[in-house]
Amino acid sequence: MNAMTLHAQRNIVAIVPAAGLGKRFGEEKNKPFYPIKDKPLLVWTLEKLQESDEITEIIPVMKEGDLITCGDLVEKYNITKVKRIVPGGKERQDSVYNGIKALGGKTSIVAIHDGARPFIDMDLIKRTIAGLKGYDGAIAAVPVKDTIKEVYGERGQSLFTSRRMGTVPEYTECIVKNTLNRNVLWAVQTPQVFHLQKIKEAYEKAFSDKYYATDDAALIEHYGGKVKIVMGSYRNIKITTPEDIKIAEALIKGG
Repeated sequence: MNAMTLHAQRNIVAIVPAAGLGKRFGEEKNKPFYPIKDKPLLVWTLEKLQESDEITEIIPVMKEGDLITCGDLVEKYNITKVKRIVPGGKERQDSVYNGIKALGGKTSIVAIHDGARPFIDMDLIKRTIAGLKGYDGAIAAVPVKDTIKEVYGERGQSLFTSRRMGTVPEYTECIVKNTLNRNVLWAVQTPQVFHLQKIKEAYEKAFSDKYYATDDAALIEHYGGKVKIVMGSYRNIKITTPEDIKIAEALIKGG
């Protein structure tokens, strides 16, 4: 029996965080429900996960005020794999943890996929899940194409906190600290796939230690786990700014 058959017999739940404030998208717009062509952004993503034979259940994680709207869309577009919708938290990490806590004992594998990545394809879902065998996590990623520079604020402060708060200083305040070797750098995407017990333990330890990271795999890494990179897709973009909507529409038009 091969790895794909083994995975098919397991309960694989997709957690879809979509509870962020979306500050870079614009305060006046509610990103998960922003229309791309004829459908809301979130629906594009949910339909792709609905189509996957690997995924047995989908759990969207939404802001409290968006729970009813999400439920209405799930019903309208017949996303039958959504059995429940979970309220999010202050940070993405809080939201994903709320989704993890909602899982029952039958779940063996968790696939975490951003609600703002509508171009996930079936092959990437399959390959990421298959890549989990022998590892604590498997994540989609692509080699970076651009030169990447590490920067710091004009007064020497780290920009990490300000980025998380959506208040990155003007570019004139950023100074180059170092140019990184792009040959060893990968841009991380989702899905990120984990054994439920492993990711749950990592989340529990992280909250106990007050440790926050920018993606789920970083928690596994922080506590000594081994994460495999699976080749992602340059089409698997995340809708972050209004300009990304035009890119998304072009990708849909191009097929």
